[in-house]
Amino acid sequence: MPVVMFTTLTCDGFRAGMPGTKVLPGMGIHPAALRGALRAPSLQDAGLAALLLIATWAVKGVRPRPAVGGLFADAIWLRESPARWVLIGVCVAAVAVRRRWPVAALVVASLATLVQMVVAAGPVPADLAALIVLYTIAAARRRKLSLALLGAALAVATVWSAYVALDGKADGWLYGPAGRGGQGAMPVASGPPREATVDPPRRGGELGGYGPTDWGGIPVLGSLLAVAWAIGWGIQSRRAYVGELTARARDLERERDQQAALAVAAERARITRELHDVVAHGLAVIVMQAQGGAAAFAKRPADTLAALDTIITAGRASLADMRQVLSSDGKFDDPARPVPGLAQLPRLVDQVRRAGTPIQLHIDGSPRPLPTSVDVSSYRIVQEALTNTMKHAGPGACAQVVVSYRSDELRIDASDNGTGESTSDQTGNGLRGMRERAVLLGGEVKSGPRPDGGYVVQARIPLNPGESA
Repeated sequence: MPVVMFTTLTCDGFRAGMPGTKVLPGMGIHPAALRGALRAPSLQDAGLAALLLIATWAVKGVRPRPAVGGLFADAIWLRESPARWVLIGVCVAAVAVRRRWPVAALVVASLATLVQMVVAAGPVPADLAALIVLYTIAAARRRKLSLALLGAALAVATVWSAYVALDGKADGWLYGPAGRGGQGAMPVASGPPREATVDPPRRGGELGGYGPTDWGGIPVLGSLLAVAWAIGWGIQSRRAYVGELTARARDLERERDQQAALAVAAERARITRELHDVVAHGLAVIVMQAQGGAAAFAKRPADTLAALDTIITAGRASLADMRQVLSSDGKFDDPARPVPGLAQLPRLVDQVRRAGTPIQLHIDGSPRPLPTSVDVSSYRIVQEALTNTMKHAGPGACAQVVVSYRSDELRIDASDNGTGESTSDQTGNGLRGMRERAVLLGGEVKSGPRPDGGYVVQARIPLNPGESA
């Protein structure tokens, strides 16, 4: 009946996944739910226990109980009586609860097996319970505990094997009523039952009864116990190794996500700095030109037209720089608008001069190709310094820029003699952007009021010979 119910539920679950098939509520089981139920540890243990019980029944079968004479006849009845099935049931139950109470299951299974040896009963599949439980302990519990239990089992097997070897009796399983050729080989006469007698063999020259058995002794039992423990411990080691690999994979994935987040933050900061420099400088030029053009409109219309042309040029240049900064691949292929660098300082200086701020540019040393990151950052630092001069130095201020090429570093000195409000509070976005650019390259930026008036920005950027220009 249980088999029929299991088959019905399985078929209903299979039909539930087929197109065009309707299954009433409560009439079927989803295959995924069925697979999950079959993977339950308790159900697996129960299935293994049932398999051992069925295998034991198939191997042992139902045989007539032979009549035995001698000193061993008082206890030999347990071999073929229902009491033997009690011991088998104990072993099967130990397998069924091996995950919940493993130590107790091992003790109970070992005792039941030992009792069967005492009465010279031959081994059956259910007697594998002790090995299965020992394997379970080695696979799931601490190594010290499993080794201690393995040592105790080996000690018991050794002591029992020594006792069987020295008791002066014949092995009851091999030579007793089970027969010399194996279990159940004892000849039984046809016809009405009658008493059968077997002459006990001699061991050590003495006539004795049949004694207990050790099922191969310590060479067989010890090997089986060691193999069961080794398999369990190997599985536990494998699980631990796989767990370490999984944890390492999670750590690498987390580290990858963190690196990606840092990269995104760094790129966002870079874009913010670039946009600030581009927009601030362009707007400063546009505002100053607009103010000058408005003031000259009444008396000098030509100057107003020139200011408007400068505004158009500055606006287009700022838009081109913004497109370059916001390009998805970081490149902007426009020969008329090359990547900003110190080579474009004369154009920048000319733009600032046309905006109304006198400026002097000095190059100290021999200009040479620089790494792209150093070249762009140096240009932006000078650009931001001149933007601050135009915004805060006040009318009539003059600026001076000195770029010094040295063997191992690049120095930039941008100063003005203005008397207006300065950014000496050191909290402006432009000053912070200049410092971040220099720090990313291993350099530094110092800024502040000059002792004789005005403001100065000094930058030092080391040159990396190993970086490509």
